[in-house]
Amino acid sequence: MTVARFAIAHAGPQVTVQDTGRPGLMRFGVPRSGPMDRFAYQIANQALGNAPGTPTIEVSLGGLTLRCLEGQTSFTVAGGSFQVSLGEQSLGPWAVASIKAGETLTLRPGRWGSWCYLAFAGDMQAQNWLGSCATHGPSGFGGDALATGGMLQIEDAELRPDRHGGIPVPVSARPRQRIRVVLGPQDRFFDSEAIQTLLSKPYILTDAYDRMGVRLSGPLLMPNATLDMPSEPIVRGSIQVAGDGVATVLLADHQTTGGYPKIATILSDDLDGFVQLRSRNTVRFEAVTPIAATESMRTRSKSYQNYLKHAGFSKSFQQTKDQG
Repeated sequence: MTVARFAIAHAGPQVTVQDTGRPGLMRFGVPRSGPMDRFAYQIANQALGNAPGTPTIEVSLGGLTLRCLEGQTSFTVAGGSFQVSLGEQSLGPWAVASIKAGETLTLRPGRWGSWCYLAFAGDMQAQNWLGSCATHGPSGFGGDALATGGMLQIEDAELRPDRHGGIPVPVSARPRQRIRVVLGPQDRFFDSEAIQTLLSKPYILTDAYDRMGVRLSGPLLMPNATLDMPSEPIVRGSIQVAGDGVATVLLADHQTTGGYPKIATILSDDLDGFVQLRSRNTVRFEAVTPIAATESMRTRSKSYQNYLKHAGFSKSFQQTKDQG
């Protein structure tokens, strides 16, 4: 068995292990978690030839530095435009390369983006909780947060030099400041003026920003009815408004139920671009119909498949394993 072992020389806050998460458990009070930027996570694994759902490291603006102590392995970085260096060599923000014992890999925030994904060619050792290595940030359950001074081990590590090089960065991967929403499910708690305010005024992402959600700064959205609704399930992308009129966008580690009204819900198609915004970036919301939201998802699915084809990710996971 080939092993690549790393010392974690530096890990900023909210640097965690993530896979696709825990679907189907919200009814038991368990958030799904998983990557903030699902598109970039998929590309990181696809570009390397990994199986879908392979655990990766989600790197925040706090950055990450790994020192390879033993072995060698190929890796991918994809997501925000982070500065990526392998020893003295600078790599592109979206790239496939290999690292060997004695070398240091460093990821730092670059020109744009809040999250990027580091995938390895091999089996990254991480804790499994309820069938997933995805880390639930507030509790720490799952693969866990990386910590300075810790260790990281990749078993069955492989070199995949045929995949080395830069990865095309689609325009859709960049931060998105115009965000589409479907109104509701509790827009009835707000008058027409509040709805118009949401859809016509700019909002700013605050520093109250983590994997659970981000509070917005801007015109208040005061409910015009008694907040007597029972707690109900919450979905990722909900724009929840507290009694003080402050809106919060709920993200990957969002709570499973809540009793505050959700004035609108961000399209899944736009969420990846939204999470790549940084604190103090401005965003505007635009309402679309549920039918338009569905068509958008279909279009995005086709665009994703075209991207994979033209990016040259033609080898399947099984082909990579067979050749390895």
